[in-house]
Amino acid sequence: MMFKRLFFILSLMFLMPVWAGKVIKVVTSANFPPYEFHQNGQIVGVDIDIIREVLRRNGMEMVVEDMKFDSIIVAIQTGKGDIAASGLTVTEDRKREVDFSVTYVQAKQVIIVREDSDIAAPQDLQGRKIGVQSGTTGDTFVTENIGNPQRFDDASTAVAALKSGKLDAVVLDYEPARVHVARNAGLKLLDEPLTSEEYAFAVAKGNRELLEMINKTLQEMIADGTIENIRAKYEKVTDIEVAETDPDGSFKDDLYTVFVKNARWRYLCNGLKVTLLVAFFSVILGVSIGFFVAIIRSTADTTGKLKIANFLCKVYLMIIRGTPVVLQLLIIYFVVFGSMDVDKVLVAIIAFGINSGAYVAEIIRSGIMSIDRGQMEAGRSLGLSYSKTMILVILPQALKNVLPALGNEFIVLLKETSVCGFIALEDLTKGGDVIRSQTYNAFLPLIAVALVYLVLVMTFSFALEKLEKRLKKNE
Repeated sequence: MMFKRLFFILSLMFLMPVWAGKVIKVVTSANFPPYEFHQNGQIVGVDIDIIREVLRRNGMEMVVEDMKFDSIIVAIQTGKGDIAASGLTVTEDRKREVDFSVTYVQAKQVIIVREDSDIAAPQDLQGRKIGVQSGTTGDTFVTENIGNPQRFDDASTAVAALKSGKLDAVVLDYEPARVHVARNAGLKLLDEPLTSEEYAFAVAKGNRELLEMINKTLQEMIADGTIENIRAKYEKVTDIEVAETDPDGSFKDDLYTVFVKNARWRYLCNGLKVTLLVAFFSVILGVSIGFFVAIIRSTADTTGKLKIANFLCKVYLMIIRGTPVVLQLLIIYFVVFGSMDVDKVLVAIIAFGINSGAYVAEIIRSGIMSIDRGQMEAGRSLGLSYSKTMILVILPQALKNVLPALGNEFIVLLKETSVCGFIALEDLTKGGDVIRSQTYNAFLPLIAVALVYLVLVMTFSFALEKLEKRLKKNE
């Protein structure tokens, strides 16, 4: 009897799917309604519901991560995500990078113009200023067939540029384009589509087991009508939201819609917490690195020692100061920690701390070099060692001299954290982007984010000024 039970249990173990019970990371760009968008603090949409049902039917759970659209394929390649669900069109170029599931939606690229525009058909786009979402098939089609477009991180920004007259047209997928036009008075869709295409989910190259599971379940869901029901549900949801939108509402109504409705202010509050957390610990790391590098370089300049360490410090300074901080952030996230599941806040702290350290090092070194050489000689003549003289005599005077420049570097660091969204970290700026993608109001979210940054900088500047005055009393 015992052997029969053991045999039964072992049989169940072998028959259960390998992926059962596994938590799958789904990556998306949640500014593409109705396929993926933020609602009540959650990422929802056609793609999200479909892939959730696929995983549910196979005994799996999922977590969703929001990131820039043009980072999604890279995230799958580097293992930062298991499945890409973001209205991905199947193309030959993308097939070389990832494996696609069976297609589940027929889509088309359409053209949005202003109602008074003289653009009536795709052939009228030649020589015009065209906006696209970076990395999309609309971007590829316009680039290859019409001309170089203006690329935006998200569709709502491109539509806002069109509405303000900075663009002549925007090329976008039909469903999100329909929502954008309905929510923005003065815009219209052209009847003739630019191109047709199909959406599919993407997984890493060679992940046949996961791909076959997705394909099998998708085909079942297509056959039993589940996918069509999900699409119909979100078509009704977006129609209701559009009907509730008042393009000519008062400023008070706009404030309510942007910040109060669905508690959207929480996106800014949560983003502010992340921004302050990243900035605070990045400053600590940057100052630590800066002090270390500055002392090595100034010691090498003064004594001629530490030549190898000085050379390494120069290489570090050249690389960090010679490359953009956003590039360093992406390299650390996708390359350095490419095979590790490291918390994105930690990645941001490391990236900004290393970047800031290079500038802090040169600021402190300039302060050290500004101190008269006689100070070092006086300290040594009193019997202090080189290190004690540096710590007790030179550095306090140097810091006092460079405090304004050091404070300016900290302010720059605080504002540089606004690029955290490139690694799907929901900082203050990303919070404003989420609100903008939901409300189609570009003015209020951007102004709110700018005001928060301004208050932070003014508060820090005030504290720095008080510290400077206190230090001057010692004189």
